[in-house]
Amino acid sequence: MRFLVALVAAAGIFLAGGPGAASAQRSASAAGPVSWAPLDSLDVRLPSSVRVFEGRGDSLRAWLVRIAPGPSVELSVVASDDADGKEPTSSFAADPGACVAVNGGYFDMAADPAVHVGLLADAGGLRAPATDVVTRGDLRYLTARASLGFTSEGRPEMAWGATRGDSLFAWSSPPPHRPGVTPDSTWQPDERPWPVVSALGAGPMLIVNGRIRITDDEEVFFGTSIPNTHPRTAAGITADGDLLLLVVDGRQPESRGVNLEELAAILWNLGAVNALNLDGGGSSTIVVNGVLLNRPVGGTVERQVVSAVVARCR
Repeated sequence: MRFLVALVAAAGIFLAGGPGAASAQRSASAAGPVSWAPLDSLDVRLPSSVRVFEGRGDSLRAWLVRIAPGPSVELSVVASDDADGKEPTSSFAADPGACVAVNGGYFDMAADPAVHVGLLADAGGLRAPATDVVTRGDLRYLTARASLGFTSEGRPEMAWGATRGDSLFAWSSPPPHRPGVTPDSTWQPDERPWPVVSALGAGPMLIVNGRIRITDDEEVFFGTSIPNTHPRTAAGITADGDLLLLVVDGRQPESRGVNLEELAAILWNLGAVNALNLDGGGSSTIVVNGVLLNRPVGGTVERQVVSAVVARCR
């Protein structure tokens, strides 16, 4: 059962640890405890449903925004409307009403205009289809990757996302891939229509139904650097339906970054019952009320990105 590790009483947020695979527990120990403190200077200018925290651990710096969906805040995925297809996260954060923004999904930086890699849908409709096939060597892997979506009521949801035409679908589980192994032809996804109004794909999934479950192999991230230690951006959903937006700095003397197991452990400790990894590395950026909180790649120069998760405060 979960046990209490820390309590930030002023913010009413519990930091709990608990069950999971032995490897996840070892990763939590390797990452060490992260101590969280509310950023009152930012909270005072935000609705009470939006709270901001700074975290510090052994060679780690992190920032967390916890958002309770409701009438005081609107949550959505936003795609860049710049001619080259990308813009800094602070540009998304400068949109009317925006109070929080973090970078979103993967994209091809070499393309001009930039191309989102994986599902991207916003108020303008479907901007990019979900990744459906990944090739490794001579094998083609039918693929569905972890995706974050928002309903018309602003409620966050997570699923393995798929698209057909302009329609979005949610898979309950990804294909059981392993390096060099694909499921036989009898395997079929358990899917349903996904009636969200905005969504983005990234991955892998980190936590599913309250248990740490990192699906990097199933989502065909093997053969990439995604599982390694990097700066990170991630999203989680608590049992109460609150959205957690997390950024961990990396590649810096004061913050090394985290691998996927450590990232999952941090989110689990924060109370996430579902969570996924977003684009990281040099893209990892968090902006609150126009203030850049982290140090992207050790500085203040932001990478331009194709998509962002944005909260608009009313």
